[in-house]
Amino acid sequence: MKIKRFFAGLLAAAAAFSLLLHTPVKSAAETAAAGTGITTNSISGWPQGPDITSTAAVIMEDSTNTIVYAKNMDQVLYPGATVKVMTSLLALENSQLTDQVTMTATGVSGVTDGGANISAQLDEVFTMEQCLYAMMLSSANDIALQVAEHIGGSVDAFVQMMNTKASELGCTNTVFTNPTGLPDENQHTTAHDMALIMKAAIDNDTFCTIAGTTSYTIPATNVSGGERVLTNNFSMTNSANAAYYQYCLGGREGYTEASGSTLVCGARKNDITLIAVVLQGASGTTGTEAGSLLNYGFDNFQMLSLGDTDFNMVSGGDVYVPSGTAADALTAEDSPAENGQTSRQYYFNGTPVGTAVMAAVQEQDDSLVQASQQNLTAAQDYSASHTDVPYYVIGGIGALLLLLILIVIVKTARS
Repeated sequence: MKIKRFFAGLLAAAAAFSLLLHTPVKSAAETAAAGTGITTNSISGWPQGPDITSTAAVIMEDSTNTIVYAKNMDQVLYPGATVKVMTSLLALENSQLTDQVTMTATGVSGVTDGGANISAQLDEVFTMEQCLYAMMLSSANDIALQVAEHIGGSVDAFVQMMNTKASELGCTNTVFTNPTGLPDENQHTTAHDMALIMKAAIDNDTFCTIAGTTSYTIPATNVSGGERVLTNNFSMTNSANAAYYQYCLGGREGYTEASGSTLVCGARKNDITLIAVVLQGASGTTGTEAGSLLNYGFDNFQMLSLGDTDFNMVSGGDVYVPSGTAADALTAEDSPAENGQTSRQYYFNGTPVGTAVMAAVQEQDDSLVQASQQNLTAAQDYSASHTDVPYYVIGGIGALLLLLILIVIVKTARS
């Protein structure tokens, strides 16, 4: 019985300690979830972001999805050549780099559609790898059309794949109608949606390798006798361009009268990856504006790990917050997740800044009970395997000592 009481007390103390450690970063009884139309310059305590002339823009931290900067990020606009990020992403996910892509009339039509191209010819064969470099370095419309037909069976079927993928990534205001980005009044997106698409792209190592390459050579093909030297025309990776940004991982930009200048890119500095989207800007301005926004995102914020504050955290727990922010400045809101776990959203003055997955409290308690039961069983087994005589002897000696002490106390009191 004594052994049982001992372990019961130990279990109760462990459970109480566990509850203390499960306390959220801060009580969030009235945490206001920020809407997707967030304007970061209006957030209390948030660093003031740069003023830009482009209609819409977003800076998003890659690992936490924190919106570091937002201007009209949910305004529906034309995407322009940024569409090719989605085209390339789907190509990477649905083909092998060694696949052979043969030009048909569908692809060749992109040579004369008024957009960028590499002058591909009918029946010319390229590898998928060569096609991806042509799309991301030269924004080649002829190649984008042919890749779409090659993967989807038809351009229309591929476009449906694009829209399905956009929905899966959480895009809510995006409709694709072609894989090139050429003007179509029905094709539109938002800065926020393009940031989600770009996040998926730069999380793919092969995409980053291709998008960040400064030049690439396509050797002579079965039709063309000469090689094609492709130079990356993306302003932020071109060291000779005023918009060059040394931390840029790559991206895509373009200009049409309907879309204005549009740009998406990723950048990495000190193990922090930011995604930049700038839409409907003046020609030649989106690169420099993206650079100033990225500097703002890198220079005024920090990654704060909350993993050490709660041992119950299964994954996540990093937040991207204004520099100098401490954990007690955050609030947290929990909701049910899979497998009985809890999804926790962290906020800075109502603005989402990171998430975590927490183990179910009951699971932790069950493991404690199981461990305690194992210890109890082991103790009982030990007692059963040893003679009880020593325990009686010890008990008798203890009782005798207690009796002697009581006699002494009584005699002292009487005297």
